[in-house]
Amino acid sequence: MKKENITKKQAKEELEKGYSKAEKMLDDKEKTEIFLQKLEKKLKTIPKLGKALSMVPIFISLVRSYIKKEYTEVPLGTIIAVLSALIYVLAPVDAIPDVIPAAGLIDDALVITTCLKLVKSDIDEYIIWREENDKVLDV
Repeated sequence: MKKENITKKQAKEELEKGYSKAEKMLDDKEKTEIFLQKLEKKLKTIPKLGKALSMVPIFISLVRSYIKKEYTEVPLGTIIAVLSALIYVLAPVDAIPDVIPAAGLIDDALVITTCLKLVKSDIDEYIIWREENDKVLDV
């Protein structure tokens, strides 16, 4: 029987695997926007999975604000980590395929949580900036 959980170490490895793809994607604004739209559609089809997946719209908003050059006071490494996590969430085949009910989203949530732990202070600063500048969540 296949194990239907991933460890925190595996989640970090999955996140890091996407870094180079995330860097390349940032070079193409149109490709990034198309990717973000696909991710939004995917999120609309799944039920809420706790606090972890609730961060996805904030991650999307951060990447959009960054590529639009509205918010650039964030390290490139943070953008790459966030985009890598989003790439993982949208990937149809990952550590646990999303077609496996519930378990298929647990690995997505763990990768998002792992990413958030790495970039939490930058995300917190972005949320404050967004509130101070009356920015509506851009999703």
